[in-house]
Amino acid sequence: MKVLLLSLLLLLGSGCCAKTAQNVLLLLADDAGFEMGAYLNKFCQTPNLDALASRGLLFNNAFTSVSSCSPSRAQLLTGQASHSSGMYGLHQGVHNFNVLPGVSSLPNVLREQSNGRIFSGIIGKKHVGPAPNFRFDFEQTEEQHSINQIGRNITRMKEYARDFLAQAKREARPFFLMVAFHDPHRCGHITPQYGEFCERWGSGEEGMGTIPDWKPIYYDWRNLEVPAWLPDTDVVRQELSAQYMTISRLDQGVGLMLRELQASGLAEETLVIYTSDNGPPFPGGRTNLYEHGIRSPLIVSSPQPDDRRHETSAAMVSLLDIYPSVLDALQLLPPNGTRFSGQSLLPVLQKEPEPQENDSVFGSQSYHEVTMAYPMRMVRNRRYKLIHNLNYWADFPIDQDFYTSPTFQQILNATINKQHLPWYRTLRQYYQRPEWELYDIKADALERTNLVDKPKFSSILKQLQQKLYKWQVETEDPWRCAPHAVLQAQGVFKKDPVCLTLGHEALQRPKRRVLTQYEEYVLV
Repeated sequence: MKVLLLSLLLLLGSGCCAKTAQNVLLLLADDAGFEMGAYLNKFCQTPNLDALASRGLLFNNAFTSVSSCSPSRAQLLTGQASHSSGMYGLHQGVHNFNVLPGVSSLPNVLREQSNGRIFSGIIGKKHVGPAPNFRFDFEQTEEQHSINQIGRNITRMKEYARDFLAQAKREARPFFLMVAFHDPHRCGHITPQYGEFCERWGSGEEGMGTIPDWKPIYYDWRNLEVPAWLPDTDVVRQELSAQYMTISRLDQGVGLMLRELQASGLAEETLVIYTSDNGPPFPGGRTNLYEHGIRSPLIVSSPQPDDRRHETSAAMVSLLDIYPSVLDALQLLPPNGTRFSGQSLLPVLQKEPEPQENDSVFGSQSYHEVTMAYPMRMVRNRRYKLIHNLNYWADFPIDQDFYTSPTFQQILNATINKQHLPWYRTLRQYYQRPEWELYDIKADALERTNLVDKPKFSSILKQLQQKLYKWQVETEDPWRCAPHAVLQAQGVFKKDPVCLTLGHEALQRPKRRVLTQYEEYVLV
């Protein structure tokens, strides 16, 4: 309940509610990073996103609290960290993760708090459940269509957006519309004929079909620069050219949505938010709590004439802040008993907050696929980041679509064949992580030097450990005693939960077995 009280105070103390009620259009990318001109990528062409940034406020310190698809979408719609909502991993198929029974979401809350006056909708990738906990008034998702047709076919998405906006205007109802693109998510492990990122799908090439509103942009991989955090190889360049092609499709989709909003006559009453669920599907990106797994693009464009536009913000913000921001824009308070983290972003649109060195965001990753049991927790302030790897004696797991990617296959094959690879990590370093990782982000942006064992940083380590544990307690993290103790929170411990030791400190843990040879692999 501390989380609720704190969040309510933050929401109320920060100027809730908005001066006038605003509709909300949330545009969500799928596995996108900073591949856009507004974030200084000089290769990927994104004129529509760049124009949105020029009309709004661009955040340079926005972070997702979890680097996995379904948990991230759940954080946006519930305002809760994944360990609080119960959406520990992916929702679809055998993974089958769902939020806990008592957890409600924005569409349900908006309906209940407005007595059905506010109209909610989702177009594109939903990827959360169970259905009763996420019941939108208007739904066109993978539950009714193939994921490519509803998440990458920007013409079809445009038509559904037109239908939604027409109904909202006809019925004179304020609205919350989430348009969730499937670009630039990988698809090579399922439909390799469409390209690694489905960049050929709908391109007009032979056998690929056509998306009428998409004008494909082809990138010559030989002209691309590889970001410093990725292996500097031609394989990666070729992957980037495919990814950029789908980013450009996403960008053209954003342009279509904004033009539909303008044509509906509702643009002057609508707050527009653009972000991505998590980082790109490359090593160190999605499923990681390293910088490129959690740093998020975030643009907020307000219709209010006095709000900031064509500016950047250095405020430390979390995607957990989207939930209270939507409530704030629609001038609603959460129902009694609602738990959520975060605070409204709307005050930042009026005035830049004074930066404090200890401004912090938190991260909580437990699974991705059901087989990927590698819980991690994180706290990051303006200078330092602390990661707690709870299952540190196991190797870091690799998800299926990333495993089959050309980039990972090149890393894997180079390691097996003992070949040089121009990357600042080795595969062993990527797999085998210590329990605690502490980085000075200002001095070490690539997170190469772990400071945990440096006496000079012992006080910083302790402060961050205490701050992280406090957040875990406040958000009722079931893993808060792991890995060296068991949480007891029932029976005699119900009023005062405790962590009871497993005695690990008395045991000599064996060293990792060094692999001297590999079994035979089928190389992809």
